[in-house]
Amino acid sequence: MLQSQLQSIVEKFAVSATVSTIRPLGSGLINDTYLVVTEEKDQPDYVLQRINHEVFPDVDMVMRNIAIVTRHIRERLIAQGETDLRHHVLEFLPTVEDANRLYAEVDGHYWRLMVFIDHAVTKQEVNPESAHAAGQSFGHFQAMLADVPCQLGETIKDFHNMEFRIEACVEDRAGRFDEPAVQELLEQLGNRAEAMTEAERLGREGKLPKRVCHCDTKVNNMLFSEDGSEVLCVIDLDTVMPSFIFSDYGDFLRTAASTAAEDEPDFSKIQFRQDVFQAFTKGYLASARSFLTPLEIQMLPYAVVLFPYMQSVRFLWDYLNGDGYWKVQYPTHNLVRAQNQFELVKRVEEAMPAIKAFFNSQLN
Repeated sequence: MLQSQLQSIVEKFAVSATVSTIRPLGSGLINDTYLVVTEEKDQPDYVLQRINHEVFPDVDMVMRNIAIVTRHIRERLIAQGETDLRHHVLEFLPTVEDANRLYAEVDGHYWRLMVFIDHAVTKQEVNPESAHAAGQSFGHFQAMLADVPCQLGETIKDFHNMEFRIEACVEDRAGRFDEPAVQELLEQLGNRAEAMTEAERLGREGKLPKRVCHCDTKVNNMLFSEDGSEVLCVIDLDTVMPSFIFSDYGDFLRTAASTAAEDEPDFSKIQFRQDVFQAFTKGYLASARSFLTPLEIQMLPYAVVLFPYMQSVRFLWDYLNGDGYWKVQYPTHNLVRAQNQFELVKRVEEAMPAIKAFFNSQLN
C-alpha cells in the first residue's frame, strides 16, 4: 500500500506522536503488518496490522477478547509490582472516534494499532531450553487469566472441538472418499474416535472446565529479551478463546516434539522428542499447576496424542473437500499431511509409557 494510504489509517487511531515512516514488518501468513516509526525519541513506535477477516470473520469479537485479556494481564502485573508494562503485555490504541474501540474499518478492511515492543526478539528454533521457556510462559499466561470474570467468545467456532472435527470429516466434496489410502486412514482414526473425544464428554458432565487459552502455542509467539535470557510476553492473541487447557499444552508438543515437518512424506523420519516434551512439561507444570484441577493434570498425557490426532483429522477433512483451507503443492499434499500426523499419533502412543512415567516423577 502507499505511504499516504497507510498514514491515513494510522490517523484514525489516538496517536500522539509524529509518524516518520511506515514499512512492512515480518512475513506473517495471516495478517498484513507494518512498522510505524515515529520522530519523537520519547514516543514509542507502533505496529499497524490488517486483520484477516476471512480467517477471523467476527473482528469485533477478536478485539473484545484481546481487550479483556490484555487488560486483565496488565492489572495482574501491576498488582505484582511490575513497572515495565510496555514490554510485558501488548497495548492496543483506541480509535479517535471511539475510545472503547480498538480497530478501524477502512474500505471493507479492518485495522488495529499497537505499541511496538522494542529491544525484543522472537525465536524459531525448538530445543529443550526454548521448550522449557515456552512451557513456563504459556502456563503463566493461562495462570494469569484463570480468574478472568468475563466469558470470551470463540473467534474460530469449534476450533479445537474434536467431536465437531470428526463429524465434519464425513463430507466428500472432492470425490476422494473411496480411495484406499483414505479408507485405511479413516478406519484407524475411527478406532480411536471414542477415546479422542473424551474431553467433550467430560466437559458436558461438568467435570472438565474451559479456560482462557492462547490456542496457537508456538515458540515464535513469544517475545524474548534481546539476549534471549527472558521471555517478555506472549503475542499473537487473535485465537485467544475459551478451550480446554489441552489446547495450549498439546498443540505446542504436536509441532515442537516431532522430528519432522507436518508434511514430511518419509514417515520413517517422524519420531517423538522426549527431551522437548520433558522440558516443556517441566516449564508448564511449574507455572500452571497452581490452578489446574487434578483431572486436568491427570489428562495432560491425553493431550499429547490428541493434537496430532486432531490435525490428522483436519488435514483429511481438507483433502476430502478439495483442499480449500491449506495451500497444497501437489494433489495428495493434504493426504500426506494427514498420514504424517497419524504416524506421529502412533509414535506418541508408543512413547506413552515413558510419558506417563515422566508425569508421575514430576507429580510425586
